[in-house]
Amino acid sequence: MRQAGDDNTGVEAANATAQATEGGVHTARAVYHEHRLRPYRAAAQAERGADHANVSALNREFQNQNGGFSSNPYSRWQQKQAIKREYAKAKKAGEQAVSAAQTSARAAERAAKESKEAGQFIARHKKGFLIAGCIAAAIAIFVSMFSSCSVMLQGGLSSFAATTYPSADSEMLAAEARYCEMEAELQSYLDTYESTHSYDEYLYDLDSIEHDPYVLISAVTAYLGGEWTMTEAESVLQMLFEQQYTLTETVSTETRTRTVTNDGEEETEEYTYYTCTVTLENANLSHVPVYIMSEDQLSMYAAYMSTLGNRPDLFPGSAYVDRYSTAYDVYEIPPEALEDEQFAAMITEAEKFLGYPYVWGGSSPSTSFDCSGFVSWVINHCGVGWNVGRLGAMALSDYCTPVRDPKPGDLVFFSHTYDAPYPDKPTHVGIYVGNGMMIHCGDPIQYASINTSYWQEHFYGFGRLPEP
Repeated sequence: MRQAGDDNTGVEAANATAQATEGGVHTARAVYHEHRLRPYRAAAQAERGADHANVSALNREFQNQNGGFSSNPYSRWQQKQAIKREYAKAKKAGEQAVSAAQTSARAAERAAKESKEAGQFIARHKKGFLIAGCIAAAIAIFVSMFSSCSVMLQGGLSSFAATTYPSADSEMLAAEARYCEMEAELQSYLDTYESTHSYDEYLYDLDSIEHDPYVLISAVTAYLGGEWTMTEAESVLQMLFEQQYTLTETVSTETRTRTVTNDGEEETEEYTYYTCTVTLENANLSHVPVYIMSEDQLSMYAAYMSTLGNRPDLFPGSAYVDRYSTAYDVYEIPPEALEDEQFAAMITEAEKFLGYPYVWGGSSPSTSFDCSGFVSWVINHCGVGWNVGRLGAMALSDYCTPVRDPKPGDLVFFSHTYDAPYPDKPTHVGIYVGNGMMIHCGDPIQYASINTSYWQEHFYGFGRLPEP
C-alpha cells in the first residue's frame, strides 16, 4: 500500500468496493437515492414475474379445458363439436349484429340531423363557446401542472426522507453523550497513568481525543441500516471507539548502575531501569466507515453526511455545519480555457460531483470520494482515453510529469496535509483549472484557491498527465 503511494490507509480496503461500484452515477447530494430505489425495482421485477406466472397458469387452464390440444381421436372429435357450437353462436350473433347495424344506421341519421342543428346553434353563439373553450383549456392546464408538481413534490419529499436521520433526538443525543463518556474515561486513564503504574520513566506520544458528532450519528445510522435505539447502538459505539482509538503501552528495560551505601561503605550495583512508552493513535472517526461498511452502508453514510441528516440544529457546534449548511462557491471557468477539449471533458465530469462529501477511501459516486479517489474517477471517466485505475496522491504524482508552468487540466499536489507514512511526498491532489484555482475533494467537493496560506504552506508541485 505504501509503495503504491496511497494518500490514506483506506485506499486498499476501498479498492475492491470501488471496482464493483464505479459504474454508478448519482446526482449531487443524493448518493443514497439509488440505494433507496432498489426495493421498488425488486418489487416491480417480482410483479412482472407474478404476471408471467399468471399467464402461464391461465394457459395451462385453457389447455386443460380444451383437452390440452391433444391429438387423440376422441379429443379431435370434441374439438370439432366445440367448433360447430362456436359456429352456431357466431351465426346467431351475426344475425343479431345485422339487426343492430340497421338500428345504428337509423340512430346515425338522427345524430347527423341533431349535429347539423347543433352546429348552426354554435355558429349563432360562437363567441360564448370560444370563451367557454378557453376556460376549459385553462382548467385542463392547471390540473396538469398541479399533477406534475405533485409528482415533483413527492420526489423531493422522498429524497429528503432518505437523507434524514430516522432515529429520535433523545436516542441520538444519548449516543453522542455515551461516546463522549467513553472518551472522557480514556482521557482520565491517561491523566492518571503515572499514579496507577510504577515505572522509572514515562514517554508519551498521544493524539488528541476528539470526534465529530455528525460523523458518529451518520456512521451508526448507516451501519444499523435506519432507525435505532440507544440499546441497539451500544455495541456499535464500542466497536467504533475501538476502531478509532488505539492505545499502546510498551515497556523497555536497560541495565544501569548506581552507587549505594552498605555498612557505611559505598558500593556500585546494577539494576533494571524501566521505561514505559504510551502511544495513543486517533485514526479519525471519519476514516473508520470504509473499513467496516459494505457498499450500501457506505452509500448511506455519504448521504447522511452530505445533508447532516437534514438536522444542522442537532449539533450546531460541529465544524461540518458551516461546510454543508453554507452553499459552496461556484467558480466560472474562463471560456478560452474550455477551448481545450481534453480539459473541457475533465471539468464536465468533475463538476457532476460538486457538493459530494469527503469520504475517506471513497472512489465512486455511490460511496462518494476522497481526494485521490475523485481525481482518479475523473481521469478514468472523462472520455479522453485514460485508464489509470484507483491511484493515491503519490502514485498520481509519479504518473505525471512535473511542470513549472501549469495549464488547466494539470494536477496540483500538496504534502503534509495529514499524518501520512511519507508526509514529504504528495498527500493531497486536485485538478488545476487556471488562475490559481483548483477543483478538489475537500469537504465537500468544491473549487478552491491554491493561493491561500494553508495551501501555499503545503504546496508540493504541479504534474501533467501523459497523452492518453
